[in-house]
Amino acid sequence: MVRVLNRILPASGPGRVLAVATLFITLGQGAFMTCSALYFTTVVGISVTQLGLGLTVAGAVGLFAGVPLGHLADRRGPRGTAALLTAANGVAAAGYLVVGSFVQFTVSACLFVMLERGSRAALQAAVAGTLDGGDLVETRAYLRAVTNAGVAVGAGMAGIALQVNTPAAFRTVLVLDALLFLVAAGVLTRLPRVAPKPASDEDAGRPRLAVLRDRPFVLVTALTAVLSLHAVLLEIVVPLWIATHTAAPRWLVTVLFLLNTVSVVAFQVRIAKRVTRVPLAVRAVLRAGIVLCVACALFAASATDSVAAAVTFLVLAGAVHVYGEMVLSAGAWVIGFDLAPADMQGQYQGFFFTGYATAAMIAPSFLTLTVVQGGAVGWLLLGGLFVLASLATKPAVGWAERTRSVRPAHCG
Repeated sequence: MVRVLNRILPASGPGRVLAVATLFITLGQGAFMTCSALYFTTVVGISVTQLGLGLTVAGAVGLFAGVPLGHLADRRGPRGTAALLTAANGVAAAGYLVVGSFVQFTVSACLFVMLERGSRAALQAAVAGTLDGGDLVETRAYLRAVTNAGVAVGAGMAGIALQVNTPAAFRTVLVLDALLFLVAAGVLTRLPRVAPKPASDEDAGRPRLAVLRDRPFVLVTALTAVLSLHAVLLEIVVPLWIATHTAAPRWLVTVLFLLNTVSVVAFQVRIAKRVTRVPLAVRAVLRAGIVLCVACALFAASATDSVAAAVTFLVLAGAVHVYGEMVLSAGAWVIGFDLAPADMQGQYQGFFFTGYATAAMIAPSFLTLTVVQGGAVGWLLLGGLFVLASLATKPAVGWAERTRSVRPAHCG
């Protein structure tokens, strides 16, 4: 276990502090996500429909939290803001213990998601404020590897609660999640202090939430959101695809999840080290779009009556998909950080993550309609969408870079 941790954690410095804090957060969230549906439906007593509606409302409300709370991190200092919001996230997680109705659940979920989006934006501002260049990209890759490992281990821990299957067992998971948020907040206080960036005289003519006026960055974020549709394939689309369109055994879903998790833990840092500048990042995004298109074609090819052929195509698709996922992540990190003004990383990263969150919110219904119901044609259309978005990224990033060279305010 110690050897595995040493492999996925940076050796020392701010990167290691950030990775350890992320590990605690994701351990708790991995456990919570595994048990949450059963807890809310069997212990709290809300219906599956109410659960889905409440989470949708919370996701929509959370879209508006990242930018203002990220702006708060810029102006008050990212270290303290990240620690405070992470601790508040723990308190919000504990609030689920006293939820007793659909309305209470929805309010609690909205609060939790808002704090989660804000703490993530502040954490990204802390990453940008304490690291630079290759260290920043490498650390971001470590954080993604740690996230996958933490969620996987947390989900495994939650298996005990699922096996016991009592209200007390589920509440224990909630308490653990809340406590791990608080521990992570304490770890974040060990980061080097990053000075707040108060508005200066040069900023007098700049809008407070300037990212909302930065049209090139908005476009780049939108294109990244389209590419991010891939993120829910293994979670929602592929299981339904395997069950309804292929002859493959359903346990193959678990194999594909393990393949994805192990690959990210083992190779994400190695891949990210090669993507250190914007031109390299743009090429990485283009390569990712093509690779994800190939993965879609392989998933489409798995719709066969042959078990052996279906399994082969699905495993190949899973391997190609996770490679495209890792390359896209490396390219998107560099673009998102490098195009953001140094004194507004919080609000810019908050907005950039809103693109991912939007994709995650619309992807289940959109991909279920186009892929699961559309069949092989739907997969090919999705693959084409990935290619188009990746091709459009180069001119969009070029536009953003030109506006930054002539406008110090960075408002396209």
